[in-house]
Order: sequence, then C-alpha cells, then structure tokens
Amino acid sequence: MELILLEKVKNLGNLGDKVTVKPGYGRNFLLPTGKAARANAENIAAFEARRAEYEAKAKEQLSGAEGRAAKLEGVEVTIAVNASPEGKLFGSVTPRDIAEALTAQGQEVDKSEVIQSEGPFRNVGEFEVVVSLHADVQQTVKVKVVGA
Repeated sequence: MELILLEKVKNLGNLGDKVTVKPGYGRNFLLPTGKAARANAENIAAFEARRAEYEAKAKEQLSGAEGRAAKLEGVEVTIAVNASPEGKLFGSVTPRDIAEALTAQGQEVDKSEVIQSEGPFRNVGEFEVVVSLHADVQQTVKVKVVGA
C-alpha cells in the first residue's frame, strides 16, 4: 500500500515522503489517525497545494513538544503502591500509573507517551522512563516506586 505521509512518523519517514507499508498498518493506523493519505494523483496534487500548511503545523507541533520537554526536564515522580517486605509489588506500575502521577503534578502526559523499555515495574526502587512527546522529542523522567 503506497501512502503519502502528512506528518513525521517514527521509523517510517518525514512529511511528504511516499512510503510503502503493509495494508493493515496503513488502513488501521496511518489513515484513520490522519498521519497519511493514499498516494494517488488526486491526493498528491492536494498535498502539494497544502504543503506549506502541513509544514507549519508540523513545526508548531515540534515546538510545542520541545516546550513540554523543557517543563519535564529534571522532573521526579513518586508512586506509592502496596508491596511486600522484600520489595515486590502486589501488582505493577504501568504507563497509565506514571502518566496519572505526572498529570497530578501538573505535567500533561498521556499514557501512550510513556515508554517503559523493560515493561511494567514489579519491584520497589528508582527507575528512568522515557516520555516520547514527538517523533523527534523525548525526555527522561525519574520514577520512584515506594511501598505503601
């Protein structure tokens, strides 16, 4: 399936690139979210006519993400959960928990932006989590998991 990217997509391409993807990825993710359009003559012409508008929107999104990343610099969040005396959690700390804790601190973060490279936390301790705010902007946040 050939598509034209309407914004930068991580590990795929930049704005205006013509890419070939598997039909399911294009049909179920890229097209419904507005990240791409089918690469036919009509859509290519429409894209070229509105290219400046798309580039301005992309620049605005990037600057917004950089501003949010600056606010997240050096942020530390503590999450209290039930744990055994040995430090093993009853349950786990997931991206949703981290996003809620950051939002409670005044940082607007969505759970889809939180990346736990090693999966959910199942022990008490200090961890570093990557918050991906844009395809080009990532910020590291320190998460302390303490037993309650």
